[in-house]
Amino acid sequence: MQLRRTILLLLALTLIFSLLKFYFKHNKKANKVNEATPIAWMGPEIEKDSTIQADEKEMIRYGQDLIAHTAKYLGPKGIISQTTNGMNCQNCHLNAGKQAWGNNYGAVYATYPKYRDRSGTIESIYKRVSDCMERSLNGKALDSNSKEYRAIYAYIKYLGKEVAKGTKPLGAGIEKPGLLNRAADKSNGETIYIAQCKICHGEKGQGQLMANKEEYVYPPLWGEHSYNDGAGLYRISNLAGYIKNNMPYLKSNHENPILTDEQSWDVAAFINTQPRPHMDQSKDWPNSKKKPFDYPFGPYADNYTEAQHKFGPYTEMIKKSVK
Repeated sequence: MQLRRTILLLLALTLIFSLLKFYFKHNKKANKVNEATPIAWMGPEIEKDSTIQADEKEMIRYGQDLIAHTAKYLGPKGIISQTTNGMNCQNCHLNAGKQAWGNNYGAVYATYPKYRDRSGTIESIYKRVSDCMERSLNGKALDSNSKEYRAIYAYIKYLGKEVAKGTKPLGAGIEKPGLLNRAADKSNGETIYIAQCKICHGEKGQGQLMANKEEYVYPPLWGEHSYNDGAGLYRISNLAGYIKNNMPYLKSNHENPILTDEQSWDVAAFINTQPRPHMDQSKDWPNSKKKPFDYPFGPYADNYTEAQHKFGPYTEMIKKSVK
């Protein structure tokens, strides 16, 4: 009887030891993974921040509201002015510019002023905001002395307060998808759009308005109320990267994308071949050699056509441009 109890005790101790060994081994691996995995930038939450003064917080809060509800203030029925197309800034800059890989503002304050090849000049944050107003919102630039611009600036500065000057944190802006070994296929993109995107953005890309008819729940992707052909998202590498990490909305994210690289390129090609407002870009890219590989308007410093620059394939084009 005593022997039996001893054997059972030894078996129990052996089992406990094995479980403890497994736990510590597994926990050690998990910690190593966590230590090695960089954390993507996330915008700070204003309401949880007790370090800023009340008047400063009010201005930052107003800036955030302008980004989240631009049309309320500046849209066709805006209470400040009627100077934009009705989209909100956060229709392109998700979660008011705070979402990782969602075309966020994480690196803006840290990297501006900076030289940009598109204008051939050193640009300020004001110039960058103005570009968005004139291109993505197909409207007019804000007055640099207006309360609205100063609030947006305060908000962008606040979001970048922890980002070291001259750096771009992980997850900032848009992550470009892998290049294809073929041209982007707009016909295939239309098929995917109908299956994955039409339910939110509409059969004709018209988007969905909120109940108040003043703002979009889901923005128009083409047509008179969408971004014009001078916007950053009119380059399909930008739009494809944005789609890959964020669409379909609330279903896809950087860790668990719904669409593949190929599908994202094809959807972007379809969307950006649909009609939209035109912007005079004759002063953009004064040095044609600096034009991005997918900039869809000539003249170019190489012999590739506009169609090739717009849809690819890009691998050989990029190789030659590097030489």
